[in-house]
Amino acid sequence: MNVVSISAELLWTATFCVVLLASLLTRLWLASRQMRHVAAHRHEVPAPFDRTVDLAAHQKAARYTLAKTRLGMLEMALGSAILVGWTLLGGLQALQQTLLAWMGAGLHQQVALVAAFVLIGALIDLPLAWYRTFRLEERFGFNRMTWRLWLADGIKGLLLGAVIGLPIVALVLWLMDSAGPLWWLLAWMAWMGFNLLLLVLYPSVIAPLFNRFEPLEDTTLRQRVEALMARCGFSAKGLYVMDGSKRSAHANAYFTGFGPAKRVVFFDTLLQQLTPSEIDAVLAHELGHFKHRHIVQRIVLSFGVSLFGFALLGWAAQQPWFYTGLGVTPSLTHGNSALALILFMSVVPLFTFFVTPLTSALSRRHEFEADAYATQHADGHALASALLKLHKDNASTLTPDPVFVRFYYSHPPAGERLARLPGPVVPA
Repeated sequence: MNVVSISAELLWTATFCVVLLASLLTRLWLASRQMRHVAAHRHEVPAPFDRTVDLAAHQKAARYTLAKTRLGMLEMALGSAILVGWTLLGGLQALQQTLLAWMGAGLHQQVALVAAFVLIGALIDLPLAWYRTFRLEERFGFNRMTWRLWLADGIKGLLLGAVIGLPIVALVLWLMDSAGPLWWLLAWMAWMGFNLLLLVLYPSVIAPLFNRFEPLEDTTLRQRVEALMARCGFSAKGLYVMDGSKRSAHANAYFTGFGPAKRVVFFDTLLQQLTPSEIDAVLAHELGHFKHRHIVQRIVLSFGVSLFGFALLGWAAQQPWFYTGLGVTPSLTHGNSALALILFMSVVPLFTFFVTPLTSALSRRHEFEADAYATQHADGHALASALLKLHKDNASTLTPDPVFVRFYYSHPPAGERLARLPGPVVPA
C-alpha cells in the first residue's frame, strides 16, 4: 500500500470517527435539552391549554416523553457502539471471512452476508424492542399486543423481508458486479421501480398480512366522508377501518397506495375517539397533502436523493480506502459489492443526520399547508378539537424544547399548530 493510500485510509478513519462522535453528542445534547425542558414545565399546563387539558394529562405526557427520550438515548449509545463493533473492531470482516470459508465466493455468499448482517442487527435490537412494547408502552396504557401477536409480527416481518428484500438485494449486487461502470444508474432504476411497485402492492397485499381491514360500515359517516372527498375532487379505491386497537391505543388515519390503488384507512381507535365533524377535519387535512402534491414532492425528492446515493456508492465502492478505513480488507480475487453496500448504508446516516433540520422544516411546512386546506373544506374548530384530542390521547407533550422541535419534529408542536387554526379551542 502506497503513501497516498495510507493517508486516504487514515483520513477516512478519522472522518468517520469525528462524524460518529459529533452525531452522537449532538443527539444526546438534543435529547437532554428535551428532557430538561419537558421536566421544567410539567408542573403547570401551558396557558393556551389550561381550559382544555387537565394537569394529570399534562403530567402523564411529560412522563411518557421523558421515558421515551431516556430509552432513545440508550438506543443511540448502543447503536454507535454496535457500528464501531461492525467496522473498526472487525465485526463485519469476521462475518465476511466466516461466510467465505463456509460458502465460498460468489453472489450467493454476498447475498448471505447482507442477510446475516440484517438478521444479527435485528437480534441485537430485539431486547429494546421488547422493552419498548411490553414495558414502556404498557406502563402508560398504550400497548395492547400479546406475546403471541408480537412474535407473529416479528416472524412475518422476517419472512416478508426475505421474500421481498433478498431478490432486490441480489439484483443490486449482481448489477454491481456485472453491469459495468454505470451499474449504479441501472441499480437506481431497479430500486425506484421496486419502491413504486411496493406503493401499489402494500394496501392490498402486504398490509393485510398484519392487520384486518374492513369496509367502513357506518353509513352516515361514510356519506359524510364521500361528500367531503367529492368536494375536494378526490377518489379512492375504498374506505376501510383497521383494527389498530389490537396493537396499540394510539389513533391515526392515513392514505395508502399509489394511483388507482389509493385507499383511506381509519384506525378503529380514531373512530372511537373523534366525532364525525372531527373525522371530517382530519381527513380533509390528509386530502390537503394530496392536493398540495406533498406526496409527489417527497417521492421526487427521494428519487433525487437515492440517485445521488447510488452514484456516490458507485464511486466509493472503487476506493480501497473506503473499506480499509472502516476495518474491512477488500478482496483482490472476488467481488466486494456486499461489503461496499453494507458499509455505505451503515455510514451514510451519520452524515445525513445533520440535514435533518431541513427535512423536518419542509415537513412542518407541509403540515401547516394541509391544515390550511382542511380549514377551507371542513370545520376548522373541529380540526383544532381533533388535534387536541389526539395530543391528549397519545400523551404528546405540549411543552417540547424549541431546539429539539426545529431539529426533529416533522409535525408542528401543538401550540404552534393550534394557534393558526380558528379558535379559541374549546373543551372537548
